[in-house]
Amino acid sequence: ILHPKPAGLVLQYGTAGFRTNAKQLDHIMFRMGLLATLRSRKTKATIGVMVTASHNPEEDNGVKLIDPMGEMLTATWEDFATQLANTEQKELLAALKDIINKEAINMKLEAEVFEDDNVGVFAASNCFCCCCSVLSDYGLVTTPQLHYMVCCQNSHGQYGEATVEGYCSKLSQAFLALSKNASNRTDDQKHLFVDGANGIGAPKLREVESHLKKQLQISIFNDGSRGKLNHQCGADFVKVQQKPPTGVEISPGDRCCSFDGDADRIVYYYTDSRGFFHLLDGDKIATLISTFLKELLVQAGLDLKIAVVQTAYANGSSTRYLEDTMKVIVRCTKTGVKHLHHAAQEFDIGVYFEANGHGTVLFSKTAEEKVQLLAKSTNINDERKRAALLLQNTVNVINQTVGDAISDMLLIEAILAIKGMTVQQWDAIYSDLPNRQLKVTVSDRRVIETTDAERRAVSPAGLQEAIDGLVKKYKQARSFVRPSGTEDVVRVYAEADSQESADALAHEVSLAVHRLAGGVGAEPKPLH
Repeated sequence: ILHPKPAGLVLQYGTAGFRTNAKQLDHIMFRMGLLATLRSRKTKATIGVMVTASHNPEEDNGVKLIDPMGEMLTATWEDFATQLANTEQKELLAALKDIINKEAINMKLEAEVFEDDNVGVFAASNCFCCCCSVLSDYGLVTTPQLHYMVCCQNSHGQYGEATVEGYCSKLSQAFLALSKNASNRTDDQKHLFVDGANGIGAPKLREVESHLKKQLQISIFNDGSRGKLNHQCGADFVKVQQKPPTGVEISPGDRCCSFDGDADRIVYYYTDSRGFFHLLDGDKIATLISTFLKELLVQAGLDLKIAVVQTAYANGSSTRYLEDTMKVIVRCTKTGVKHLHHAAQEFDIGVYFEANGHGTVLFSKTAEEKVQLLAKSTNINDERKRAALLLQNTVNVINQTVGDAISDMLLIEAILAIKGMTVQQWDAIYSDLPNRQLKVTVSDRRVIETTDAERRAVSPAGLQEAIDGLVKKYKQARSFVRPSGTEDVVRVYAEADSQESADALAHEVSLAVHRLAGGVGAEPKPLH
């Protein structure tokens, strides 16, 4: 049998698709190829198949499907994916027929699938050959590039040209148009250090860079020529370890950013003159972008509703700054990109970023039309005209289908240039409250149930009351607990006015979780 399923292996389709050791994914690649052809026939549209390890170690891999407008696979079909992945070999045909019947799929229709040329694709390609499908293989691309191209294809070119070249020229033209609004900058100010996480982002960034006419001068390290994917480098490493990638020499004040392995996350950072490391994560990025957009809307005289979508992990200082100083609506959702993306669609302009640096900006059809109309208008004053054109180019530099490190980087660089801001000035917009994340092993994570976008626990009994009591002991404090999506652990988050208080609160809350939610092993030890 080709592509057999290893006995006893059970996998779950999550936000990032399937994710495990590459050696166990052969049957998954084949089956996701089959599912993609069914989804294509169901939607009468092109579907994407992306093979990616994302921010995980090199030996891991993953596969996910991309829906017609470049968005993540719909929830019902995530269930079909899980079902199909875990079906024993002899029942595979019956499982496929079940999906075809449930979704009333016309198998006479031709299917069209876009894939990236990555490891494991042999299995998927085998499947397309036997499923009367049109397969377009894009070679090696970043995850956001494939999302973008699926959207371009299904919007019949309205969103752009469905090629890597089309992607590079659309984004770079918009960036160059934005850069024209920056006053004279020195080469130093145009310089950016980029950590490519030894992934696909580095070579793809070089392709974009060739279109930028030296308006941005990029030094790429961890470009994949030597190191291992995501090993001691990349956005996740920098965010979790709170330090620059290993082996990278950066001078105080240098503006740096890190992509993750498949280039759908980005974080910025610098070290100061005393050698202290400063991280500008997804919260800081969302604040910079939403502030810029809000100012442009005011200047353009456009009445559009802008909101920032966050999760419970967003730093309290960012929420306060956005609501109190910028008067921007802040919406909190459950953790997971699909929840943020969905909430952002409810506004004219929705800015969403997870603290880990995954995010983008969504513009409603109405918002885009109003911006285009104003940009074309001849009877408005110079200030309104300039703001309208800036908004128009901002829309074009953003990849609205999904978080995209290259697109986000170009937007951030353009904003800093236009505002004449240094990375230090951006960092100083607000100061993060000290925080601490811990995890507590429990016998069954399902005993923890939450409400209010995971900010309050409804079970087990007494846990939320205990957390409320502990939070009252500290200044500017808050804490929440939520079950992990993948393992029997409960994640604890705490923030307060000092690191000492945040650490003490996190420890006390983890003790409460251990006692009330069936902790396993010894009680958590204090951090200090």
